[in-house]
Amino acid sequence: MDMGLNGKTALVTGSTKGIGKAIAIELAKEGVNVLINGRNNEEVERVINEIKSAFPDTALLNAAADLVDRDQREALFETYPSVDILINNMGIYEIMSYEDVDDEVWNKYFQTNVLAANALTKFYLPGMLKCDFGRILFIASEEAVMPSGQMPQYAMTKSMLLSLSRSLSHLTKGTEVTVNTIMPGPTLSENVQQIIEGVYADEQMTFAQKEKAFMAANLPQSEIQRFIRPSEIGRLATFVCSPYASAFKGSPIRMDGGMVPTII
Repeated sequence: MDMGLNGKTALVTGSTKGIGKAIAIELAKEGVNVLINGRNNEEVERVINEIKSAFPDTALLNAAADLVDRDQREALFETYPSVDILINNMGIYEIMSYEDVDDEVWNKYFQTNVLAANALTKFYLPGMLKCDFGRILFIASEEAVMPSGQMPQYAMTKSMLLSLSRSLSHLTKGTEVTVNTIMPGPTLSENVQQIIEGVYADEQMTFAQKEKAFMAANLPQSEIQRFIRPSEIGRLATFVCSPYASAFKGSPIRMDGGMVPTII
């Protein structure tokens, strides 16, 4: 299906791996010119070359920057003063007990997972409103609505993104600009795959068997009993960014594999 995005420009934060990279790939498939972002310039260039080899007609642009750093954000704004699509994917997470989360940790998560995304949105949203087209998408988590208690500092920031998205959506009333949030469930990122392989390192099992065993032991509430693939989230994000999804306004969109047991 042609998503009607050919020639648009998108900034995907944290797009050198995981969900961000998958979103960048799916957007590139649709002819979107994607700004690849990460803190490591060599990693950014590697991903650009990788995606470019698969989709040679798409422009992949280097947007290497530590977006938590104000000066680096400002430099990015000067280089790329406008985008049609902003995917606020960048984020950090770690399992931590509440007792170990001190003020420094709270601040780090707030700065990285919320304030950096808010700064990008505040800069790019006015241009989208002026052009009467734009898509802003926050990547949250099922932890935003169903905190496990294993990483309170992370869950709090993801809940804040839901509130921020809904508040900002009011500013787009009557326009073709949308602000939404996707809440993925447990996803098979590179780090997660390494963890699973490590847990069953001494077992003679295929990865599919290891994944099934891990899910049964650790995430029995999942209804799909497998990890969501980043490409699945990438395809959903691409649709939400398309002209066909203009009726999604301030929506928290769940792709959690049935993890969240509530109706809404």
